[in-house]
Amino acid sequence: MVYGQLERYTLVITEKPDAASRIAAALDIEGKAEKVLENGVPYYLAKRKKRIVVVPALGHLYTIASKNNGYPVFDYQWVPLYVAKRGEAYIRKCLKVISTLAKHADEFIDACDYDIEGSIIGYTILKYACGEKEKTAQRMKYSTLTKDELERAFEERLPQLDFALVEAGLTRHEVDWLYGINLSRALTAAAKNYSGKYAMLSTGRVQGPTLNFLVSREKSIGCFVPTPYWSIKAEVEIDGVVFESPYVKRVIETKAEAEALINSCKDKVGIVTKVEKEDFIQKPPVPFDLGSLQFEAYHVFGYTPMRTAQVAQRLYLDALISYPRTSSQKLPAAIGYHAILKGLERSSVYSKLTQLLLAKPELKPVEGEKDDPAHPAIYPTGNMPERTLNIDEKNIWDLVVRRFMSAFGDAAIWQNGTVTLSINGNLFTLNGQQVLSKGWLHFYEPYVQAKGKLLPNVRERQEVSVRRVVLEAKFTNPPPRYNPSSLLRKMEEENIGTKATRAGIIQTLYNRKYICGESIIVTELGFEVVDILKKYCPTVISVELTRELEEKMENIQRKKETKENVLQHVIGLLCSVTEHIKENEQAMGASLSQALQKEILAAKSIGECPICRDGRLIVLRSKKTGKRFVGCTNHFVGSCKTAFPLPQKGLLKSTGKICATCGFPSVQVQCKGRRPWRLCLNPKCPTKENAK
Repeated sequence: MVYGQLERYTLVITEKPDAASRIAAALDIEGKAEKVLENGVPYYLAKRKKRIVVVPALGHLYTIASKNNGYPVFDYQWVPLYVAKRGEAYIRKCLKVISTLAKHADEFIDACDYDIEGSIIGYTILKYACGEKEKTAQRMKYSTLTKDELERAFEERLPQLDFALVEAGLTRHEVDWLYGINLSRALTAAAKNYSGKYAMLSTGRVQGPTLNFLVSREKSIGCFVPTPYWSIKAEVEIDGVVFESPYVKRVIETKAEAEALINSCKDKVGIVTKVEKEDFIQKPPVPFDLGSLQFEAYHVFGYTPMRTAQVAQRLYLDALISYPRTSSQKLPAAIGYHAILKGLERSSVYSKLTQLLLAKPELKPVEGEKDDPAHPAIYPTGNMPERTLNIDEKNIWDLVVRRFMSAFGDAAIWQNGTVTLSINGNLFTLNGQQVLSKGWLHFYEPYVQAKGKLLPNVRERQEVSVRRVVLEAKFTNPPPRYNPSSLLRKMEEENIGTKATRAGIIQTLYNRKYICGESIIVTELGFEVVDILKKYCPTVISVELTRELEEKMENIQRKKETKENVLQHVIGLLCSVTEHIKENEQAMGASLSQALQKEILAAKSIGECPICRDGRLIVLRSKKTGKRFVGCTNHFVGSCKTAFPLPQKGLLKSTGKICATCGFPSVQVQCKGRRPWRLCLNPKCPTKENAK
């Protein structure tokens, strides 16, 4: 026990082990703190004028729990995570080490991430594990894990915790817990009491309205009736090159009008009636906040918001980028633009680009409107990687670096050109665009294209050859489905959830089987959950109510509202809701059980039975051997005995397709460490014979 041999010391609490290691090294006068392992739990000894011990948490070590297993439940308390959740034995060890270290410390510093989550983590550890030292603890505030900023944060530490931020965070957690535990237990109990089978169902203060967005969009798509329309374009030849020129009226509502126009243009020449050119300025994009980084990473790389947040967090812990969970689009001068660019200049990839910026007489970034009192926009620290980054990390780091550099670039200048053609009095257009000055585009490539489309060199009154005029019949399209990125943006626009929680809520909807697919489709279970909530407790999927609660919790942080008032309001609302649910539990259980059965069947379904053509092929397990196989649902009524063997290892997934050779359904098999492969269920398929 090394701490027992030390004089009194300062105990620094961090959120993660990686952060603890970097903070300890930054504060040590020799830059190499000593790592100590006690019962598998690490902490660090840093030498300074006064000894420093840096000990990490593993995210939240405390959570909310209640002894009451039913619903409604309004009695709760904060408890160690291992008390409320099985399999968290390491948390017990971690808290024991922190508690013992606290006994020998005479000064405490909360160095967890400076946001709501980090504030709660530090507060609960100081209060419960350190013997109510939250009252006297100091606070380190930093946005990067670089040595210079960590030393500054230590020397200029705040005299106390931000108790308004802590209070807002505690309220948010407790409100979300009350919503989640009561409504989720209500749905789960209704289904179980009706069918006798347990299935985890959930909803919550933000989860319900978010799912409702998706259901509303799905219903709009289902009810959409395509409307026919027509479009016309001319193919004209200029200097031996053929160009497509659309009719100025892009949508023609009647076929008669379209055909009359086609006939009017037949065998006529085109005449250039106008040539217009106009320059326009394109300002650089604003620096990334978390939401815009997630949106851009989805657009460029196809990464889900959750994946982007996880990768960005790793880059932050490696001191390569600033704290990612920010809503700011500001880059204050205090971050040191020049030093960051000089750091990036060491990379052969960025050296020429940074030299261009460093040669500017003034470094002044473009900024967005959004601000965050805790952290600036996301920016690179200027550090180079100390390890080999994986492809996801390389991509996100490069995206952040190039977005940062582009913020200091000049505006891009484009020239738009339009040529108007008259074919027997009917107007058609040719449009072109070219870059006159690349400006910031040079720094943000390859994530933006600086290529234009040149116009032909023509003059007014010039005649051009019309090769043909084409009529196209089209239909209006339904509204697009949400994807994870556009759904996150919708949540931002509606002000529900937080920058730190939105991606996780979307992932929960996938995990609960309420939604599926990248272009999000609501499952039958998802529809049923929303329909039940809308029928029996519509307030819990109300965007207005959720937004109102968000504003109340933000007002706690501004010291305009109290935690007690907000909790009292929520408990009153949930009392009414749960009472109504209990009165209708039987009907709710019947609907949910039916939807669950359909969802289970859909998950197991492979396709239509090729033998009886009436049943469905599903994945089953033999009662005798436990082995899985595919059988027909009509087997249960004794009318079809069709069955096919399956590989016993690997994940199975229906391809939704039939074998082109024999017409039997096929499945995809994914074994660990191997590429997925397709298997035709027909053991006598000619393709299998040919493979022998």
